[in-house]
Amino acid sequence: MQSSAGARAFQNARLQKKLKKQADAIISAAASAYGQGRYAETDALCRQILQAVPDHFDATHLLGLCVQQGGRLEEAQQLLERAIAIDPRSHEAHNNLATVYFVLQKFEAARACQEKAITLKPTFAPALTGLGNTLLHMNQPGQAIEMYDRAIRLKPDYADAFCNRGLAELALGQFDRARQSFERALLFQPRHAEALVGKGVVSIELKHYDEAEAALAAALAIRPGSPKVLAHRGRLNLARSRPEQAAMDFDAALALAPKLEMALRGKAEIALSTGNTAQAILACKTLLEENPRSAIALALLSACFANQGEIAAAIEHLDAALTIAPDPDLIARKIYFLDFLPDADFAVQQAARKYWGETVAARVPQRQLSSRQLDPDRQIVIGYVAAEFWYHSAAFALLPVLSRHDHAKFEIICYSCSPSRDEMTAKFMALADVWVDAWQLSDDELADRIEADKVDILIDVSGHSTGNRLPVFARKPAPIQVTGFGHATGTGLRTMDYVLADPVFIPQSARHLLAEKVHDLPCLITVDPILDVPPSELPMLRNGHVTFGVFNRINKISDEAICVWSKLMREVAGSKIMIKHTLLDDALVRDGLLARFVAQGIAEDNVICLGSTPRQEHLQTFAKVDISLDTFPQNGGVSTWESLYAGVPVVAKLGHGASSRAGGSIVAAVGLNDWVAEDDEGYAAIACKFAAQPAALAKLRASLPARIAASSAGNVEIFTREVEAAYRRFWRDYCAAAAQGGEGA
Repeated sequence: MQSSAGARAFQNARLQKKLKKQADAIISAAASAYGQGRYAETDALCRQILQAVPDHFDATHLLGLCVQQGGRLEEAQQLLERAIAIDPRSHEAHNNLATVYFVLQKFEAARACQEKAITLKPTFAPALTGLGNTLLHMNQPGQAIEMYDRAIRLKPDYADAFCNRGLAELALGQFDRARQSFERALLFQPRHAEALVGKGVVSIELKHYDEAEAALAAALAIRPGSPKVLAHRGRLNLARSRPEQAAMDFDAALALAPKLEMALRGKAEIALSTGNTAQAILACKTLLEENPRSAIALALLSACFANQGEIAAAIEHLDAALTIAPDPDLIARKIYFLDFLPDADFAVQQAARKYWGETVAARVPQRQLSSRQLDPDRQIVIGYVAAEFWYHSAAFALLPVLSRHDHAKFEIICYSCSPSRDEMTAKFMALADVWVDAWQLSDDELADRIEADKVDILIDVSGHSTGNRLPVFARKPAPIQVTGFGHATGTGLRTMDYVLADPVFIPQSARHLLAEKVHDLPCLITVDPILDVPPSELPMLRNGHVTFGVFNRINKISDEAICVWSKLMREVAGSKIMIKHTLLDDALVRDGLLARFVAQGIAEDNVICLGSTPRQEHLQTFAKVDISLDTFPQNGGVSTWESLYAGVPVVAKLGHGASSRAGGSIVAAVGLNDWVAEDDEGYAAIACKFAAQPAALAKLRASLPARIAASSAGNVEIFTREVEAAYRRFWRDYCAAAAQGGEGA
């Protein structure tokens, strides 16, 4: 028996040796087939080996890789886990299993495998790069960069590591470093598609749009029809104000990848900008179905609510986005929305601005300026930074001053931060001593240009509105920095020295809350006299009923305002309200607005909705209005001036935040103090009082243009001299302080 057992053991040993020899030959063939992409052949050969030798490590490992290539990830996971059980010290098996976990979005498991692979072989560069990728997806870009750097030290020409480091630097907002990383990757591998895409993305962020276009075109040449590249090109076209081309790119990307976040985001942004709120909401909901924690989807959905005047819902969604991603851009959106919220007073508004300012200041180093000539009476270099040098409400407030500047005393440089151009742009260009197309300059490059131009006083026109360059002001590239004209509600930046306002707009009781020192002008803003609108008869005299008018943005129309207006309309028998704004071309917005009035007991027939028209026709429409009603808490600005010049007085109400006092500021500045109320009851009482006095209203209608011209707020020549006097005072104070401190030349 012992002899027989020994013989069987000897035969089994010979068989195992033979099978191993055969398996080695087969695995060599399988590896060759795998290397040539013949995955079906690889699969069959590996399974042949495993049938004979179930614990064959190489066959199990290679089969796992082969199955992964076929997209059968769960099976690949099981095989690679089996391979590790056979040989726990295989660093490659641990790393390959991590790759499967990564694709399955099991990031913690992937991280553990990659760390094990690195422990087994500290010089294994692919595991270091893979761990960097995992950390990046786990929102730990700083740690990811450490892994990429370790991989690069081991392999200085490692293009993938350079590319992925660039992505991590992008996530940290380190755009210049990211650009260098992508360019390094392309130096070693010129046709590295991901690096080309990365270069395109970072060029968009740096506003180097020509470079972005070239990089994305090269990426598309390598990967024609790539949804991701098409979506990035859509972003580029959107940044260059090419909405039609952007829409085509996003649609093409979504046709290939219906749930691609970047394309859906772009689709929503275009829909919002073109007034198609329903389509924007649909895109946002698709994004949230795919990723309920998509901060950008929640932020865009908040904009959809804001478009419809539902500010509380807009802020609720924005807060949810901020919980996920406390990004300065999202904080800035909240600042904008808070100006529309009835409960947001000066304290709330300025606290949000202060938080944003501190967040940005922590990321941006302040410049050390070179000395300059401290002559208080010399020509002062004024730099206007604006995204609104085109047909925009802020442009109507800035143009009167620029067109009347004394160029012997002030050199005017305009830094245009938007690619949008029209007839208004041509007027601004003609008025500037120096015109700078700054929309293709990064924040650092624009700050460099401002320093090089030796700007003495830098003016922010955009505030916290779209296209602003407040991060440039955070760098302090000019000795004196001022915000005003467009959105003078304060910035929250300690590097901003002054805000141009007036005693009504920012009362003394609130001034301690602002980061800036308030300088008073005759009025918050002025506009050029509107002389081409002919005088009109009071409409109620021919209509037999009062027509109230609201020619403001729809998102300024709060539920509180509709409640007061509806009560007013019930008190003024037979009255109607005419509401005019571009967004009323959007059926969803129009129907939603009508529903809000109906909910207050106002018949649809008494609410007249008008959409977009050419400016001349827009101004002539005031001839159909007896009394204009200012929106609140967010007031009108330029629209208030337009109404007054058309002879239509405006009922205004003073609120508890800067944005809710603009109407009262303008109306009081032209001497209509009795049209400014302190509360809802007073607001309604003013409208009722004058609605019942047609003769007095008709007389006021005829005299309003002359009354405006006689005021220092409406007399643009006087207003401009007041602005220039403010600039001279700022400069003299700076020269005195600098001389005392030993600065200057």
